[in-house]
Amino acid sequence: MANKLKLAPYHHFTKEEWSRFRDGEQMTLSAADVTRLRTLNDPISFEEAEEIYLPLARLLSLYVEARQGLHRAQTRFFGADDRKVPYIIGVAGSVAVGKSTTARILRALLSRWASSPKVDLVTTDGFLFPNAELEKRGLMDRKGFPESYDRARFISFLADIKSGKAQVGVPVYSHLIYDVLDEKVVIDRPDILIVEGLNILQPGELPRNGKPLLFASDFLDFSIYIDADEKDLRAWFIERFRQLRETAFADPKSFFHRFAQMSAEEADKFGFWAWDNINLPNLRDNILPTRGRADLILRKGSSHAIEDVRLRKA
Repeated sequence: MANKLKLAPYHHFTKEEWSRFRDGEQMTLSAADVTRLRTLNDPISFEEAEEIYLPLARLLSLYVEARQGLHRAQTRFFGADDRKVPYIIGVAGSVAVGKSTTARILRALLSRWASSPKVDLVTTDGFLFPNAELEKRGLMDRKGFPESYDRARFISFLADIKSGKAQVGVPVYSHLIYDVLDEKVVIDRPDILIVEGLNILQPGELPRNGKPLLFASDFLDFSIYIDADEKDLRAWFIERFRQLRETAFADPKSFFHRFAQMSAEEADKFGFWAWDNINLPNLRDNILPTRGRADLILRKGSSHAIEDVRLRKA
């Protein structure tokens, strides 16, 4: 047993053990900030942000500084221009697990670090094929699966970011109309870019012609996987669906407005169908198998709180 533990690829920490790594760093977010940054049904507390995400921000700041030092050494070696290359952090995990909250909290903490880095956040939703294209390909019921994304466009975006290119456009996704909009936001050479999405650690299929193939994970400097039991994810998804039915879905412009007009029983029936037929298969077939590729795994319990942390050994 002892030998197996020594060979394990991850350091394993309880919440209490991990919290000690804040090493006296002062919390720069207030309780109001944490409340503002959390998503609809993610009840993250100020204490959890302080105990889990503050030490993580400290670790990441050290990693960023080390990578920047390596970059400066390399540019001196080649005699090249010292063009800034962003440090890219990926946040992956199931629907309803709390990826967006993790990404937002990290962005806020890292941007307030002593060195005041510029930190941007992008979600992979904008790289979904438009609904018209998904309909054409028969993929509307597989939205969120790897094949529903414009992989080439996403890889091109990451390549532009990693090359230090300025003014890189990112397509915008509207959760209200459930489609990609004909507009973009611009990412302009940040120090750190956080990319949040379901399948960012997914390698995809290898080409049969032997040609080299790039994966999104090839561009990530650090990756985080938010983990939880299936039964908890199902409960959180249904809870979020019910809350959205009472809020966002009530807007007549919402793609899902019809659910606000249904009875609670009818709406729940669809919610359970969506989990069992779309989100659960995607989790089992595409998302969960990538967990072991992450540099950090944050494991949540049924209360939605993080219970333990696993950090890949250097």
